[in-house]
Amino acid sequence: MTYCVAMHLADGLVFMSDSRTNAGIDKISTFRKLFTFGVPGERLIVLQTAGNLATSQSVISLLQQRLGSECASLHQVATLYDATALVAETLREVVARDGAPLAGDTDLTCSFLIGGQIADGPTGLYNIYPQGNFIQATEDTPFLQLGESKYGRSILVRNLTYRSGLEEALRCALLSFDSTIRSNLSVSMPLDLLVYRRDSLAIPSGYRVAEDDPYFASIRGQWSAGLKTLFDQLPQVPAAYTAGPSAGCR
Repeated sequence: MTYCVAMHLADGLVFMSDSRTNAGIDKISTFRKLFTFGVPGERLIVLQTAGNLATSQSVISLLQQRLGSECASLHQVATLYDATALVAETLREVVARDGAPLAGDTDLTCSFLIGGQIADGPTGLYNIYPQGNFIQATEDTPFLQLGESKYGRSILVRNLTYRSGLEEALRCALLSFDSTIRSNLSVSMPLDLLVYRRDSLAIPSGYRVAEDDPYFASIRGQWSAGLKTLFDQLPQVPAAYTAGPSAGCR
């Protein structure tokens, strides 16, 4: 399985993905799920993937191969919306190509998060569904998720807003992954992250968070200790909560 989260904020964009891919408990591998396309000073487009690995790899490979061809490419589209439509079209192309020979129980579906900025256009973030349609992040809902999203969602809902700073958002993302990793063995290290500051039009190199990363270990420990301390400080349960049924109840 997988877990990816992307955040669309006033100051820029934050992306984070795990790297575990499994086809059963005895077949676990590490594959990168975060990819960048761009021209320094002109555009940055970031893709995150979840779902069928063969499908997502084919989509990424086609998008990369077509950068220098006469076909429409992520280096040519005028807007981020157009980029999203192109990725969705490529996804449908791959599924249509591979679907017939693999007809049966094989699940070829996959999903994408796509975000970035092109020229003087606004930053943006989209979620492409397996069918090829897509939605956009908004100020009211400034983050999107793929995969095992439920375990780390509450941290984002409680703490993240469109006005959150990039460092604050990055902490939210790391803690969201901590909660997910603790709850689901199909999501695991290392984690790939990328932070983009709005209007910079730079191509960030990104960062890989390894199992022994000291900062991640530090905030995981502080978060766990803080939750335990807060839990211990909660008011005692009223006696009525633990009392038996009243005399009038049967």
